[in-house]
Amino acid sequence: MSTVSQQYLDAVRRAVDAIETSQLSLIKQAAERFAATILAGRLVHVFGTGHSRMAVEEVFPRYGSFPGFHPIVELSMTYHNPVVGANGQRQAMFLENTQGFGEVLWRNFTTDPGDCLLAISTSGSSAVTVDVAVEARRRGMFVVALTSLSNAARSTSKHQSGHNLHEAADLTLDHGAPAGDACVWVEGLETPVAPLSTISSCVVINLIKAEVARLLTVSGAPPKVLTAACHLGSERSARLFEETYDDYRRRVGILYR
Repeated sequence: MSTVSQQYLDAVRRAVDAIETSQLSLIKQAAERFAATILAGRLVHVFGTGHSRMAVEEVFPRYGSFPGFHPIVELSMTYHNPVVGANGQRQAMFLENTQGFGEVLWRNFTTDPGDCLLAISTSGSSAVTVDVAVEARRRGMFVVALTSLSNAARSTSKHQSGHNLHEAADLTLDHGAPAGDACVWVEGLETPVAPLSTISSCVVINLIKAEVARLLTVSGAPPKVLTAACHLGSERSARLFEETYDDYRRRVGILYR
């Protein structure tokens, strides 16, 4: 195995091991709060910009996920594949540091203090994500940050408060990506390659989902889960997809009353 491949695999293992040794009790706390919110008929909003969009969509909708979570992504800050030109990356990075975005976003929804927010940012410094978290707390929501504390320690907040995301949250989950995210050093190359945060953040996401599903089930309200045909057969799988989407539509309807 090449040295660079070993570097990356070792970094992944360190991150997963650190999550196991230091984050499981915090993940359980977050899951308990999220399950209580879902059982009460309210929503766990999930927000992230940039590449954190991948972690947002890992929550719902995809195989093995279920309603109760409300993913929020803004295309202007997450639609990266044009790279340059219209909808380019420069504009997205500029917009990520817009002040006052949180109040504008939340005015689109009828929220409740019984709601929760899972805010995702590896650097923790994005003004928009911090602002969304600050406004959510002002509205009474319980806010969980999913971030990299080592990255935050090396990042300067772009928010007018001077706070990074973990400082605007009630509970912080550290997915352990290194400062700068990229973790492989190639001989003769000045800068590192191969970021880690998508893997480590999605590990935390799925630990949360599994625990929330367990808590909902033992409470007598097992979730409707998007499930592949290999588990249930094509007919039952297709029917469950429709039931899950209907359940999601019913749940998010409270946001527009």
